[in-house]
Amino acid sequence: MKKKFLTILFIAISLLVLAVFIPNYVIVNNASDKMYTDLKSIKKNKVGLLLGTSKLLANGRINLYYQFRVDAAVALYKAGKIDFILVSGDNSTVDNDEPTDFKNDLIKDGVPAEKIILDYAGFRTLDSVVRAKEIFGQSEITIISQQFHNERAIYLAEKYDISAIGFNAKDVSGRYGYKVQLREYLARTKVFVDLVFGVKPKFLGKKIAID
Repeated sequence: MKKKFLTILFIAISLLVLAVFIPNYVIVNNASDKMYTDLKSIKKNKVGLLLGTSKLLANGRINLYYQFRVDAAVALYKAGKIDFILVSGDNSTVDNDEPTDFKNDLIKDGVPAEKIILDYAGFRTLDSVVRAKEIFGQSEITIISQQFHNERAIYLAEKYDISAIGFNAKDVSGRYGYKVQLREYLARTKVFVDLVFGVKPKFLGKKIAID
């Protein structure tokens, strides 16, 4: 009985490891030549898709993932590598309005308000990417986030026939950074689950032109 239990346990652990390892390998490999940190080498796209995150941590401090994404989007715009910034984030609660927070800080850093478009229904990366095409009419985009996030977003974009490259914001080190990247492994597994089951964005709606 004990031997049978150990065999089942071994098989279960092996399947779990594969369920995490394979999606991670595929997503990283797919994006390896589609991400940039150098403003000079990245090509120009009309729209940069800035992926949302909360501005503040639970302790009230600034979320560095947020700040570094703002910095990256501003740099990309000022270098003339994008004409518009589509900010896609969560606005599901009164206390959490990611798109508006990003807009306010982008304007403070010199991006004209008329060059910023807000998508309040970017509840997940899948929603943000699909809505960029289905609602905002973009089939070619530059995704702006940290490298690990860009890798996943690029993979999703291509599955929905969007040509995507990524501009990598500065990453976050330390314990908080490790926790986020650990969760990313599970998020990558979920990408494949969502694709298999044909999961759609929570909301679509009327088309909005960017011009």
